[in-house]
Amino acid sequence: METLLLNPAAVEESAQLPAVVDAVEAAFAAYARGDAQMPAKSYIDLPQYDGDFRSMPAYLEADDWDGAGIKWVNSHPSNPEDHGLPTVMGTMIYSDPETAVPLAVIDGTTLTRKRTGAAAAVATDHLAVADATSLGLVGAGVQAHAQLDAIATVRDIETVVVADKDPDAVAAFRADAGDEFEVREGSIADAVGCDVVSTTTPVRDPIVPREAVGDHTHINAMGADAEGKHELDDEILLDAKLVIDDHAQCTHSGEINVPYAAGTLGDEDIHAELGEVVIGEASGRTDEDGITVFDSTGLAIQDVASAHVVYEYAREHGVGESMELVGTDL
Repeated sequence: METLLLNPAAVEESAQLPAVVDAVEAAFAAYARGDAQMPAKSYIDLPQYDGDFRSMPAYLEADDWDGAGIKWVNSHPSNPEDHGLPTVMGTMIYSDPETAVPLAVIDGTTLTRKRTGAAAAVATDHLAVADATSLGLVGAGVQAHAQLDAIATVRDIETVVVADKDPDAVAAFRADAGDEFEVREGSIADAVGCDVVSTTTPVRDPIVPREAVGDHTHINAMGADAEGKHELDDEILLDAKLVIDDHAQCTHSGEINVPYAAGTLGDEDIHAELGEVVIGEASGRTDEDGITVFDSTGLAIQDVASAHVVYEYAREHGVGESMELVGTDL
């Protein structure tokens, strides 16, 4: 059996967003039902290179398919300036769980961008007001584009307010999205007053103040992916209906990790994991809710689900290159 090699262009073509959002939602459901295995994300810290490696394996069984895989991914914030390379790069191996044949080797960087946006879309669909039309973006980098693309599949977004300290990044974002949406530059306070907000910065000191957040705003806190990172004022987390993707990951490296470690926020302040909301074990948005927050660290089950969509599309449409990666002759 041959293995598909899928480069960034192939993943971009094959990651059809509505299908990726649906698959990621199914992955959260499978995890909540106990139909997934996801060992803890492991880290290799490399402070001498201002970076780290992370390995993320998972298996999940959805309603009509199952899949397994592992992603090897890094975070090196100095890469763009020092080496002309992306901060995050990844490689995904997607395997047939029945035979262990590697079905595809996939560009994990593009896959990560797509599945991260899809996770925010799933959370938005369950936690944002139904008639949301405005999206605030704190941070105008690559992930901000993915957030808009995915969230626009679950809400009729019309207006986008972008806040970033780099005016060139905002200008580039407006040039990219301005034909489809009304995009304007604003302050962080302007952005977090929108119906839906996604924060995608790497800060360690909160930059989103409690008083600026809209009364019924839903926030996707996407930036915190390592211990010590923290974008939102603690009072936002304490006042909100707080939904997380995974307790172990979020308390270690998600948006809540700093106040959780300090004892400012505890388990009693966490409403549910997103999978529990998806399957109906916990409530999503209700008429009584004000602010809602989704703390996203990124789960390996999301990678497997997205890899499944990418692989199936690529196989059916002749995308990518086939190669004999392993010998399968007995």
